[in-house]
Amino acid sequence: MSILGEAEFLPPAPFFAGEYRIEAARHSWQLDGCFALRRKVFCVEQGIFAGDDRDAADDDCVLLAASSCMFGHEDEIVGTVRIHQPEPGLWWGSRLAVAAPFRQVGGLGAALIRLAVGTAKSHGAKIFLAHVQAQNVKLFEAMDWRRLDEKIIHGRPHYLMQADMEAYAALDGVALRVLPPLRRRGR
Repeated sequence: MSILGEAEFLPPAPFFAGEYRIEAARHSWQLDGCFALRRKVFCVEQGIFAGDDRDAADDDCVLLAASSCMFGHEDEIVGTVRIHQPEPGLWWGSRLAVAAPFRQVGGLGAALIRLAVGTAKSHGAKIFLAHVQAQNVKLFEAMDWRRLDEKIIHGRPHYLMQADMEAYAALDGVALRVLPPLRRRGR
């Protein structure tokens, strides 16, 4: 028996920032963080790509970056999505990723989707599409997306989905803030 007796000590709770900022990546640290997060999620965790997930869409896309904030300053890239326009009026979203420890922070994925569609809409999008992994379909449906088709992409089930453009505000050059609800220890 230690001098502390039989007291139970709980490990420290993981730290989550009280604020997250989502905006178009403009700085090299944001771009590097987005690509590093995508590699971690799509190459390491999911094993979809070997080494790197970049493709031709990265040459002419807008990368959106979700950053955790420390004392009001951006600290670390914890989420990302890319959008691009292959033809006038048609936009695609892809490579939506949130770092594993931050997937339990409510609202990050939804805010990335909201800013993606809103940014495209402000640039003339009439149609916004995405191939969505099966485990994420419910989130998209809750955000006014509908399924168009089902297919296997990179060996995994995906759904071609389309956003209801009327459900989204045009957001040009806007940064969104996500303030997650406070959590109590053990919940």
